[in-house]
Amino acid sequence: MTRIATILMLCGAMALSACNNPNKYGKGGINDDSYQGGINSGALGDPNDPNSPAYFAQTIGDTVRFAVDQSTLTPEARAVLTQQAQWLNNHPNVTAVIEGHADEQGTREYNLALGARRASAVQQFLISQGVLASRLRTVSYGKERPLAVCSDEACYAQNRRAKTAIAIGAGA
Repeated sequence: MTRIATILMLCGAMALSACNNPNKYGKGGINDDSYQGGINSGALGDPNDPNSPAYFAQTIGDTVRFAVDQSTLTPEARAVLTQQAQWLNNHPNVTAVIEGHADEQGTREYNLALGARRASAVQQFLISQGVLASRLRTVSYGKERPLAVCSDEACYAQNRRAKTAIAIGAGA
């Protein structure tokens, strides 16, 4: 083997070995409870601070659930969304993206449309509670981003949801 070929193979091997980092998502990997999509939980703020995103997500609740093939808000969902609206009205520098989701049953197209209806139902409720429409955006993921993956009702129920993802600041 020539010297250049040997050097190139060594460089390639080193580059590939750099990609193999079993600890790249933290101490417990991607399934560790502290993993939040690349954001450490400290970046979300203190769940005891009423002005933090962690408080919004954990204390108020950033997710509402739906019945099978429904986009109608349940009384429980309305209670959560009423609190979300109050929090959003008290934090005018915050914008939100409302993500609509569906379970894995049905076609991709049907579930994208269902997710869109769910996100729209949440958006319309928040607007009815005084949140400015210009601060809200919707997106449907249909069945593409499940929280739980299995073929039983317990998993399906977790995936029939709308999540209000907030962004704080001038760029929000």
